[in-house]
Amino acid sequence: MTPLPASRALDQFFLDARARLLDIAAILDRVDRGDGAVNDPRMQRIHEAIAALQAGGPGRAAAIQKIFSLEYDASWPKPKPRF
Repeated sequence: MTPLPASRALDQFFLDARARLLDIAAILDRVDRGDGAVNDPRMQRIHEAIAALQAGGPGRAAAIQKIFSLEYDASWPKPKPRF
């Protein structure tokens, strides 16, 4: 699979990225208007994800997915087939 040239990727995805960033900014504004979110671990994860975006380079999506995911636990029950 050949990656899109940067200019084509921007042409295709810029408006979507802009809209999503505005949504995130609006959510953060709502949280800031509230009280008590400073020590909330969810906000800490959001700030970690924003830092991962700013870090640049490949692998940002995987890094952010990992921030919001639970670590694997070998004791989790295995799914059973549905018959």
